Amino acid sequence: MRIVEVNCYPLYNKDRDGISRERGDNNNTLIELKTDCGLAGYGSTYTTLALTTASMRLLEPILKAEEDVAPARISEYLHQRHFWFGRGGSITNVISGVDIAMWDLFGKKLGISVSRLIGGRYRDKIRPYASMTFTDKKPITPRIEGAKALGFEGFKMGWGTLGRLDLKNDEKVVAECRRAAGGDGAIMIDAGGSGAYYNVTYKRALETAKMMRGYDVEWYEEALRPDDIEGFVKLREHSPVRISSCEVLTRRQSFIPWIERRAVDIVQPDSTKVGGLTEALRIAWHAYDYGVDYVGHGWNTAFGLAADLQLAAAMPNAEWVEYITPSPLIDDIVTTKFEIKDGYLDIPDTPGIGVEPDMEKIKYYTTPGK
Repeated sequence: MRIVEVNCYPLYNKDRDGISRERGDNNNTLIELKTDCGLAGYGSTYTTLALTTASMRLLEPILKAEEDVAPARISEYLHQRHFWFGRGGSITNVISGVDIAMWDLFGKKLGISVSRLIGGRYRDKIRPYASMTFTDKKPITPRIEGAKALGFEGFKMGWGTLGRLDLKNDEKVVAECRRAAGGDGAIMIDAGGSGAYYNVTYKRALETAKMMRGYDVEWYEEALRPDDIEGFVKLREHSPVRISSCEVLTRRQSFIPWIERRAVDIVQPDSTKVGGLTEALRIAWHAYDYGVDYVGHGWNTAFGLAADLQLAAAMPNAEWVEYITPSPLIDDIVTTKFEIKDGYLDIPDTPGIGVEPDMEKIKYYTTPGK
């Protein structure tokens, strides 16, 4: 089975009325790999079409020269060949989407799910949490209530003014999240430390973590700037709530000090930028060996979610999967929609990653605006 055609589709995150969100940005790109046996594999990368196209000028000739599709070997070869063009840059992001698409092809060729290919299934379902931000103009409570109506039992809110004003403001928004979620709902709080000019330091973050304990917060995410490993080491040691981070890191090597120094309780690799399923799997197992939990970062597309579900099935320490809501790039672009039942998502056990694109919908989301 050889790859004979590579196609890249920009995805614009439109509201259902056709208006592009997030400044009309094309933040995700769908990658399609077609083969000489008629199969097609799909993956997405967290980067723009322009950067994907530029990276593909280097990657595509290598992909087409391969005699067969071998995801882990080929992905590593692509990384090794292109260190000088950016270790962890746009090329790594694009390799991520290629890797997911190759695993999708590999599973389809063999007729089994990716989760079985990468080691076997520990579970057939997992809890999704509704991932939302404070930056939306809508109030917090109606948004959490809307997510509850869809069947979610976990809710993550983040960014906005959190950590940007004072502790009183932080407690106000956390308290509202708890009221809206109810006593049985799980809440996670994401400070968005990778945002531009975020400036919360260890002492302020520790105060915030202590406040969060009173509201039974599951975890405190990106509490500090993403490169502040020393601050995270101290914060994780002294925080009464679990600390999570690492969504901005790429390549397994970047995660080693964070895991081995136990800078986080939960490590959050993004399969659409870290290097694909191949790298995310290695990171998740390394974390497991050090007693660090794994929850994939999934602020991307249905194909990223599908990859995360396959990985969650194959890991003994996976307890949640991130699910952006509402997001047409999750809900509208695949032929079979994800469905929450009793607070859980079933993990597909069909060949490949378990989803297929709705190409008519893909066509709609490849152009900005109406």
